[in-house]
Amino acid sequence: MMRRCDVLIVGGGPGGLAAACAAKKSGAETVILLERDSQAGGILNQCIHDGFGLIRYQQVLTGPEYADRAIKEAEDMGVEILTSRHVVKMSADRRVTSYSSEGIEEYDAKAVILATGCRERTRGNISIPGSRPAGVFTAGVAQNLMNLHNIMIGRRIVILGSGDIGLIMARRFTLEGAKVLAIAEIMPEPTGLARNVSQCVSEFGIPLYVRTTVSDIIGKRKLEAVELSDLDERGKIVPGSARRVECDALVLSVGLIPENEVAQTANIRLLSNHAVDTDKHLQTCIEGVFSCGNCRRVMDLADYVSEQGEMAGRNAVRFLKGDPMEVWDEEKSNCMKKGFPERDTITCTVCPNGCQIKWDENSRSYLGNACPRGMVFAEQERSDPKRNVTTTVPVKGERQSLRPVRTKTPVSRDEVLQLAEKLRTISILPSVKSGETVFTYRSRAGEDISVITTAGQ
Repeated sequence: MMRRCDVLIVGGGPGGLAAACAAKKSGAETVILLERDSQAGGILNQCIHDGFGLIRYQQVLTGPEYADRAIKEAEDMGVEILTSRHVVKMSADRRVTSYSSEGIEEYDAKAVILATGCRERTRGNISIPGSRPAGVFTAGVAQNLMNLHNIMIGRRIVILGSGDIGLIMARRFTLEGAKVLAIAEIMPEPTGLARNVSQCVSEFGIPLYVRTTVSDIIGKRKLEAVELSDLDERGKIVPGSARRVECDALVLSVGLIPENEVAQTANIRLLSNHAVDTDKHLQTCIEGVFSCGNCRRVMDLADYVSEQGEMAGRNAVRFLKGDPMEVWDEEKSNCMKKGFPERDTITCTVCPNGCQIKWDENSRSYLGNACPRGMVFAEQERSDPKRNVTTTVPVKGERQSLRPVRTKTPVSRDEVLQLAEKLRTISILPSVKSGETVFTYRSRAGEDISVITTAGQ
């Protein structure tokens, strides 16, 4: 049976949810969103760390908290969210075909928005030499196994690449009691955000080697070790620099590729990096078909993805009405500080700018902060740095079932590992709801820190 709608969105991550919500707000009568997973939210559901929502909600949220808000906003606007739908093709006249447990479904849409996200580059994409043992994972797969399925991939881990997911997972492994032996990056600087280099790597003493690669993978059935080698300025291996590192897991954080298989079925024009080629209104080469988020360009923040999704949703309705469409500001896609933090500075995390703030003894003031909040943050960092702790805890009676949790208020940075160790010993009841306190930690200063769930019934 063919279903008709005003706007159809393919992909239920932050971009798709925001696009659907905006389309409804702009006057679209029927808006349908198709999501291939059993739950909308996309990659946010496995991103239990905080740092989301700084722009969109002016709050520091975890991935599940951000997803919950976006889903609720779309549902409250009357968006029809259909999960477990695998879209297989789209025609140039905006007809979309998907599969579900109920069989083949077809949709005839007046406008379509592609919000299909991106995928990780794999070992095959970068051609690492060596054997093919078990124990080699992409960072996103490792994140999924740990945060959703309670599977620890290893205890002695090497990470190749310094993308943000890899940096964040380096901290995650450490909080779970594993040892990250090295992060190897082929470039002269890390490719992830400076704030993640600072808070996920430097604070835990994790070695990060630039101009370094994995030159061999060692092991038959299971990974036994990797060989690290230095690279010269031309990216060639320096002879005699190889050293063996015994490990049981290798994690690849070597970049993301826009996911556009659906777009290809409609012969939508793609760029050389597989990203959708759109005009300034986010419209593809097919009239009435728009693209937003990481399938269009890989972006630093979910907040920016949501903002672009909103514009795509509004423009889709403007297209239907014949009204002039809005123009996307390309500067918003990636504008945060990347690489090593500047020497003797504090990387501010209160907003996405990641200002590098320095205390100047001559003027007895802070330099480099773009707003007063940065000065307050820097002062806190100098006197008593605090961190939110995010992790997962098992659900009683449910094998491999986890619930994400976080501290309601930050804990002293020196107590992060101690609190994480305590949280590895607890479990919670299945009936616990999002936002409920599941553990109380007494800090060294005598303060009670509540640990709350960030997703639940």
